[in-house]
Amino acid sequence: MPYSTIDSPKKYFEAKTYTGTGSTQSISGLSFSPDFVWIKNRSGANSHGLVTSLVNTRYALDTSATSGEVDFGTTGVTSLNSDGFTVVSHPVFNSNTNNYISWCWDANGTGVSNTAGTISSTVSANTTSGFSIVSYTGTGANATVGHGLGVAPKMIIIKSRGTAGTNWQVGHQSLSSTPWNSCVRLNSTIAIQTASTLWNNTAPTSSVFTIGSDADPNTNGSAYIAFCWSEVKGFSKFGSYTGNGGTGDNGVFVYTGFKPAFVMFRATNYGTVTRWIIKDNKRNTYNVVANNLSAELAGTENTDGNDYVDFLSNGFKYRGTTISENINASGTNYIYMAFAENPFVSSKGIPTTAR
Repeated sequence: MPYSTIDSPKKYFEAKTYTGTGSTQSISGLSFSPDFVWIKNRSGANSHGLVTSLVNTRYALDTSATSGEVDFGTTGVTSLNSDGFTVVSHPVFNSNTNNYISWCWDANGTGVSNTAGTISSTVSANTTSGFSIVSYTGTGANATVGHGLGVAPKMIIIKSRGTAGTNWQVGHQSLSSTPWNSCVRLNSTIAIQTASTLWNNTAPTSSVFTIGSDADPNTNGSAYIAFCWSEVKGFSKFGSYTGNGGTGDNGVFVYTGFKPAFVMFRATNYGTVTRWIIKDNKRNTYNVVANNLSAELAGTENTDGNDYVDFLSNGFKYRGTTISENINASGTNYIYMAFAENPFVSSKGIPTTAR
């Protein structure tokens, strides 16, 4: 059985719910100072709000849009704190009586200069948890960018901060047989795309990732943010599975080596209308994990019975009532990113107890 290298995952990632008040409030209780916070209003059809420690938190990005970052001024997230963050009065972040979810990651503060690539970057990297935030400026020509992880990333998400009309491009080790010649978009339901000019058909290394001349990751003079994840045993997993078309007890089971706290799924080869489905252990504190949000939608939360899953001590299992093209269509390939609530086996080789 695999041993974990992180016995307390909540020191590096945690989901947290809160209720909006419409006035300034601090959301606290995390075991770390977050460097990346992704917020979604569960009650309202508002955009997603993503802020980082590398950029002033008044500026937020939206995964459901192709726009650049939006300046919320003093109405959005005003600070990232030692155990959480502070929100003010905007519906995206803090509308009175609305329910919210925040997904929070720890990196390494406001970042340091990195000159490992042909483009210099600013990097906030946590090599223990395998996560870095990278800020860089595009050149429009094939280039490399330093990520600071010390091992090759398994998943990278890139978005232009300043150029409107650019997509959220996702690279993932399991997208296809040539994964770094392919992409899917976080803001779209379209199927996998061949994209030699995105990653220049070059896999990331232990020090850099490669970008081509495509405008989405590399418009000349445009500012970019990249989120890079490597895999850490017992804490994170960036894999794929093939749907079996079963429902209920016959749904597909996916082994991760830990009890998930967060999973985001996406089909890569099912037509053109499959969604990014996001599940976590705070909107549903016991099985089944029913509540859905989608990265590419600014809609409210739903509980579609087709997309139910169970979070188990060593992975997740599809428990939908009918076949779901979003999670478990027969023969369909799915990619996922997952973070742990508990490792299946601790660093001492002791099995942990599931909730």
